[in-house]
Amino acid sequence: MQTVIDPLWTGMKQNGVLGKRKVHFFAEIGSTNDVAMALGRGGEEAGTLVVAESQNSGRGRLGREWLSPHGQGLYFSILLRPCLEPADLAKITLAAALAVCKAVEAVSGLKPGIKWPNDLLLAGKKFCGILTETGPIRAGEPPLVVLGIGLNVSTPASAFPESLRGSATSLYAHSGVVIARGELLAAIVTAVDGEVASLAGGAFAEIMAEWRTRDALLGRRLAWLTPSGKVVEGVALGPDAAGVLHIRDDSGREHEVVSGDLAMAGRGAGLV
Repeated sequence: MQTVIDPLWTGMKQNGVLGKRKVHFFAEIGSTNDVAMALGRGGEEAGTLVVAESQNSGRGRLGREWLSPHGQGLYFSILLRPCLEPADLAKITLAAALAVCKAVEAVSGLKPGIKWPNDLLLAGKKFCGILTETGPIRAGEPPLVVLGIGLNVSTPASAFPESLRGSATSLYAHSGVVIARGELLAAIVTAVDGEVASLAGGAFAEIMAEWRTRDALLGRRLAWLTPSGKVVEGVALGPDAAGVLHIRDDSGREHEVVSGDLAMAGRGAGLV
């Protein structure tokens, strides 16, 4: 862990992020998920937090680059060893999205929506992405899971590349209000702990009931780019009891969206 005098580090200390939790803090790193996964494979304890002021190899779902400018966002990963069956690990992303939403609401008063399964939106623009990665599954041991979260906090609209300005935002760009990153990080970590514990305790139905109140896609017309490269257009019906998104196409057929890319129809895959 680097010993530095840094506004985020100071804010983490002031807001109780550290406590008894082990924290690895970096001024710059390739990817917090990569470091957290390596630590987990080496036996690091659950709850360990890897935080960076910037990433030079940050990534999101489907391998997309996540821009991580220094001092303008939250880029962190939490090491988890949840008491869940392998088939239920994908539900962690949905629970984490709800947790981040609730934390942002509590700290900023803003009301984000969730784009299934892992993005948070403000006025249709993405400001937060979640990437859940799983390590080796071994019989008799809880699974190793790394939950990575990237959140644009104070990035001004002018700092986004021109290609992203129509689809990306930050808390500051959306509201004009400066949010203390240490306070927000503390709120998110606490909320994630709570939702993951609820998930492990069998409360997925309750999690999804709250999740659906923040569903940004329900009833919207979508284009789904399947893993095989086929484009399916239809109306989002929301996730089912297992958290799998359903789309009804123009012929009335329902499709289960297990993986692939989603966008508002007519806007191009991946822009939402």
